Amino acid sequence: MRSQDVTQRLTTPLDAPAYPDGPYRFTDREYFTITYRTDPRVLERLVPEPLRTAEPTVRFEIIRMPDTTGLGDYAESGQVLSVEYEGERGEYVLAMYVDNLPAIASGREISAYPKKLGAPRLMVDSDTLVGTLDYGSLRVATATMGYKHAPLDADQAREEICCPTFMVKKLPGYTGEPRICELVRFQIEDITVKGAWTGPARLQLFQHALAPMADIPVLEVLSASHVLTNLTLPAPEVVHDYLAR
Repeated sequence: MRSQDVTQRLTTPLDAPAYPDGPYRFTDREYFTITYRTDPRVLERLVPEPLRTAEPTVRFEIIRMPDTTGLGDYAESGQVLSVEYEGERGEYVLAMYVDNLPAIASGREISAYPKKLGAPRLMVDSDTLVGTLDYGSLRVATATMGYKHAPLDADQAREEICCPTFMVKKLPGYTGEPRICELVRFQIEDITVKGAWTGPARLQLFQHALAPMADIPVLEVLSASHVLTNLTLPAPEVVHDYLAR
């Protein structure tokens, strides 16, 4: 294989890349989100500068993606924190747990999603929308909401999903020193809201050393949403380089 051929391959293995080139189009991407109030002192320890904590709220998400170009059928779960950057309100993605290798590899390599392997699930149990996250064989989170109890305004749903989002991308060099350490921003714009609902909701988080969602305690459930969409994820942009001298 010639040198120029190596550089033109998207990722490794060179003869069978872990994921195809994007952009990735999501059809019937389904969000179950619970927003809750938490201890602001916990968020201060977790939000990296130059971001600032905006308010002591967290969004717990279960996202089901049954039809994704190039990546297939998968689900993910995570926590996003309310932040501010240079006067702009947004969200910081703390961690995501995903059940699909191409989604994990592409999310970490070509974007900045903090993805780990997990087992999220979104389903309907009788009259209840249920989202669960397991790490290995242990339960980490259980979320429930009354199934389609009331309609949610489409513009409100769109605003929630299209909020400016920040993530940290960090890749080490071979000496252990960081080779890339950046704060990136992205914002979903290409989206169609196909349905949106709300209802009474509850969230339980369980202690786990390697999936420490429960370290951000649920003090009060503020709202919940169930949204069905078609969308395309945009490429992120670097807004801060931690290694710049």
